[in-house]
Amino acid sequence: MTPSATVGSGRLTERMTALVGEIRAVVDRGLPPELTAYLVGERLAPHLGDADLLTADQREGDPDRYRQHVLHAEADGSFSVVALVWLPGQQTPIHDHVSWCVAGVHQGQESETRYRLVSDGRSAHLVETEHVVGPAGTVAAFAPPGDIHLVRNACTSTAISIHVYGADVARLGTSIRRVYRLPAGDPR
Repeated sequence: MTPSATVGSGRLTERMTALVGEIRAVVDRGLPPELTAYLVGERLAPHLGDADLLTADQREGDPDRYRQHVLHAEADGSFSVVALVWLPGQQTPIHDHVSWCVAGVHQGQESETRYRLVSDGRSAHLVETEHVVGPAGTVAAFAPPGDIHLVRNACTSTAISIHVYGADVARLGTSIRRVYRLPAGDPR
């Protein structure tokens, strides 16, 4: 399932503008991806759940698939900030990413299943490694490789998460590098 997308979905709130500045200060340090993601996560966490973070338009979902609102893409392509709006039951495919990523649950709850790709040289399959339920305020930071997962809204209400990617999602259209079609545990 590919998200529906809105690029530059309206003006940024004052609080989101401040968050973008905090993220820029971290990214401009030029640290390794894992450390950058961790530090960006620390900056994102205090903003989660604040009613003034997103505009009403940036909270709108899509009845057919989760919706991606690209809020900011840095001019040099070094990072993007995205709001993902998930209606009940919506989910991603199993995928990995083009860059480091930080995801913070702003509203509702997200369910994430993490995987590891196992290969014997002739065939490969996915092994489920962890299932995590993230309520509002939860932050996860990671960098490839080892970032294979599926995310879904398992709640009965809308979930919104704020994602920061170390890439220009406005230009790329998505943060997804590869979709895994191998079923979990199926050694094809």
